[in-house]
Amino acid sequence: MNAVLSQWEDGNGKTLLVLPTGCGKTIVFAKITEECVRQGKRVLILAHRGELLEQAADKLEKATGLGAACEKAEQTCIGSWFRVVVGSVQTLMREKRLATFENHYFDTIIIDEAHHAISDSYQRILQHFKYADVLGVTATPDRGDMKNLGQFFDSLAYEYTLPRAIKEGYLSPIKAITIPLKLDLSGVATQAGDFKASDIDTALDPYLYQIADEMKKYCAERKTVVFLPLVKTSQKFRDILNSKGFKAAEVNGNSEDRAEILSDYDSGKYNVLCNSMLLTEGWDCPSVDCVVVLRPTKVRGLYCQMVGRGTRLCEGKSELLLLDFLWNTERHELCRPAHLICENAEVAQKMTENLSEQCGIPIDIKEAENQASEDVVAQREAALAETLEKMKTRKGKLVDPLQYEMSIQAEDLSSYVPAFGWECAPPSEKQIEKLAKMGIAADKIENAGKANLILDRLEKRRMEGLTTPKQIRLLEQKGFQHVGQWSFDEASKLISRISANGWRIPRGIDPKTYIPQEVTSVGFDESVGIY
Repeated sequence: MNAVLSQWEDGNGKTLLVLPTGCGKTIVFAKITEECVRQGKRVLILAHRGELLEQAADKLEKATGLGAACEKAEQTCIGSWFRVVVGSVQTLMREKRLATFENHYFDTIIIDEAHHAISDSYQRILQHFKYADVLGVTATPDRGDMKNLGQFFDSLAYEYTLPRAIKEGYLSPIKAITIPLKLDLSGVATQAGDFKASDIDTALDPYLYQIADEMKKYCAERKTVVFLPLVKTSQKFRDILNSKGFKAAEVNGNSEDRAEILSDYDSGKYNVLCNSMLLTEGWDCPSVDCVVVLRPTKVRGLYCQMVGRGTRLCEGKSELLLLDFLWNTERHELCRPAHLICENAEVAQKMTENLSEQCGIPIDIKEAENQASEDVVAQREAALAETLEKMKTRKGKLVDPLQYEMSIQAEDLSSYVPAFGWECAPPSEKQIEKLAKMGIAADKIENAGKANLILDRLEKRRMEGLTTPKQIRLLEQKGFQHVGQWSFDEASKLISRISANGWRIPRGIDPKTYIPQEVTSVGFDESVGIY
């Protein structure tokens, strides 16, 4: 909450809050709403579905005691004494409806599922209430989505990642199983940036019985949600599963008994629930412990929403099982389990390759990501060895950013992609001057966001007493390895010895195998050269 309020106070009137599904984003923005009301502000909570509006109003009252007026269909907040309004986008986007409100009517606007915020309907409302502070709340951690959101939002106030939520015990661990069934999507077209649902349906249909057989092997005793491209396919797959011995049900937007089916599923009457993208948002069932995505997508946010239906904690639940099939897409990128956890595209690709080589075996995705990261680092170091050698011997006082990133093994620096407008701009003169002063060649840095990230890392390493860029350059020119992992003091001692020896390596020291004593004492792993 404090991070969001600080962004508004600093003049970033449109900011984002990213929390994975199941980490209480509704409670968080309810508390932010409470603080705004305490300050005398009027708050609008926007959502695009009735269920989300009801959920927001319910959580708001339970968490804060605040009631809310509703701006939806025939209901209006005009004349209400409530300081909080939950509003339907479909209603408020209409010009006639907007005309009933002054531009200053709302002081704060909170957008649930903020990845929708850049759509025309939302923008029409936001442009009308142009003086309001805006908070976008989303579970989508994707940098590609963030870049799109950066067209409207000024900053990212706070991000809580899926790996951290799992590690700290707020979400269920995820194990992925790659199913050795190759599904051909090579003929599927794209529409509005994603796979065309009708084409997916045609491509998927011949495999439905085989998929049901595979599910019998892995999730017969689990509580499963299946996402499919079209309602007719969802209904057909429900019937196939029931013929295979499952207790399956299906829900869609036209299901008159939807609430009853969901309640029966929650209570255990059914063990599989099929749907055509209905349950991606606004539905919680913590006991779900298996997710099957048969609606392949290129949109990471959508993929995270589907898998997020099973990440909540529940008594007796040890992990979420995610079934992943060997989709053949030829030209098109496809979201896979790796995209839940990997920010780096290269690591995601390697993790996907590794999982595909271990078909039928449940693999913890965090362990798989760690292995893929190690593999990528090894591959990258080998590929860049020649380039880095040239950098190390190149004359000059400043360190190339690439050499610095590789030496300190900063994957977040090497994989950085700018998102917000200011990040995409060239480095400022002040940043260039400061980078040069600290030993980094700023002319190799393309944008202000990357420059800012490197400056932050330099300051953090200085506070932690780690090596400087200049120490890294000098010692790596002498052939020493992974100097970025050393302490400032150990590097200084060695440089002093080399200086006293006429800038020659002292006898008895082999740069390729040398390990500073201080690094060894904190757990240096000689086999991989990092600690």
